[in-house]
Amino acid sequence: MKTIDWDAQDAAARAQLLTRPTRALAPGVRARVEEVMADVAARGDVALRVLTEHYDGVRLETFEVGAQERSAAFAAVGPALRAAIDEAAARIEAFHRAGMPRAYALDTAPGVRCERVLRPISPVGLYVPAGSAPLPSTALMLAIPAQLAGCAQIVLCTPPRRDGSADPAVLVAASYAPNARIFKLGGAQAIAAMSFGTASVPRCEKLFGPGNAWVDEAKRQAAERPDGPAIDMPAGPSEVLVIADAGANPAFVAADLLSQAEHGPDSQVILLSDDAGLIAAAAAEVERQLETLPRAAIARQALAHSRLIRVADIAQAVELSNDYAPEHLILSVREPERWLPAVRNAGTVFLGDYTPESLGDYCSGSNHVLPTGGAARAWSGLSVSSFMKSLTVQRASRAGIGTIGPCAVTLAEAEGLHAHARAVQLRLAAEA
Repeated sequence: MKTIDWDAQDAAARAQLLTRPTRALAPGVRARVEEVMADVAARGDVALRVLTEHYDGVRLETFEVGAQERSAAFAAVGPALRAAIDEAAARIEAFHRAGMPRAYALDTAPGVRCERVLRPISPVGLYVPAGSAPLPSTALMLAIPAQLAGCAQIVLCTPPRRDGSADPAVLVAASYAPNARIFKLGGAQAIAAMSFGTASVPRCEKLFGPGNAWVDEAKRQAAERPDGPAIDMPAGPSEVLVIADAGANPAFVAADLLSQAEHGPDSQVILLSDDAGLIAAAAAEVERQLETLPRAAIARQALAHSRLIRVADIAQAVELSNDYAPEHLILSVREPERWLPAVRNAGTVFLGDYTPESLGDYCSGSNHVLPTGGAARAWSGLSVSSFMKSLTVQRASRAGIGTIGPCAVTLAEAEGLHAHARAVQLRLAAEA
C-alpha cells in the first residue's frame, strides 16, 4: 500500500480513489442475481435445493431448523462464548430499548386531535451471514430490535455448513427472538425465498441484515419489484475509514484497518492522515500484523483496493470522509469530540484511540447493521424503529371542523379539487 497525496490528484483521480471495489463487479453480479431471483420465484423450494447444493455444497431436503438442532446448539457452544453472547445481548437490548420510538397525540385546534400510533412490521426477514465466518453478533443485532418492536412473525435465514447444520453460535444468538423460524439458506437465494415465499419459507414484508455483494444486490432487486418487500438499507461489503493525526498509535490504526479487511476480498479500508510519519508507521504495522493473521489471504485481497491518503489537515480529512460516507468512521485524533459536529455522513462513528470498531461490531450496544457503499449520505443504521411503522390518526368534532374546515375549503379550491372542498362544505352546512 503506497501513500497518495490527495492535493496532488486531479478530480478524476480523486473520484477513482474513492470508488468502491464492488462497482467493478456490479454488472456481473446483477445479472446472476436476476437469474437466481427468477429461478426461486418460478420453482420455489426446488430451486432452493439446487442453489444450496451448488453454492453451499450440501443437499438439504428440509431447510427449517428443528427443535432438536436448536437444543443441541446450546450444548455445542462453550460457556465462555455463551456468557459473551449474553453480555453483549444485555447491552444491545439496553441501548435499543432507550431509543425506541414513541406514540404521541396533539390537539392541533379546539376539537381536532392528531395522533401518531406505532405498529410492528410482520412478517420480517432477517439475514445472518455465515460464509467464510459465521456471525452470531449479527443474529443479536437483528433479533433483539425485532423482539423489542413486537414483530409477531420473524423469519431468519443463515447459510448451512457443509454437514447440513446451522452454526450453533448463530442459533444461540437467534434465541433472543424465541418466536423466530430459522432456515438454513444463504446468499441471494435466501433473499429470494423471503421476498417471494415458497412452500417452506414464508414471504416477508421487510428484509434486514448485511451480506456480500450478492446479498446486497438481491435485496435491491427485491425492493424494486412492484410486489417486493421493503429493505432496511443497502448493507453490503464492509468498509472503514480511519482519520488519524500524528498522535495516533500506528499499531491501533493498523489493527482497525485489518479488522475490516479480513471480512472479505470486497471490503475496503481507507486511512486519511495529515502526518506522513503516521501513515508510514501504520503501513509497516499492517504488514507486521498480517504475518500472524489467520485470515491474511483474505485481508490482502481487500488491501489491494484500499488506500493510504495524505491530506493537508484534519478538516480536509473530515470533508473527504463526508464525500465518501463510510459505513464505519474512526476518529483517531486528539479531541475527537471537537470534530464530531463536522461529521455529516457515516453509518457509525468511533471517537478516540481506545474505541476500536470491533466494540461496535460486538458488544458496545449500538447496532452494527449499517449503510454501506455511500448510502450513509441518506440512510441510518438499524434501530427498533426500523422494525416498526407509524400510522397517523385524526378526529374532528362538529366544533373542530367548524374551526379548521374553511381553511381546507380555501386550499382545495386553490388546487382546483372541488370535490375535496365539497366534502368539507357539506359538513359545515350540516354543522350550522
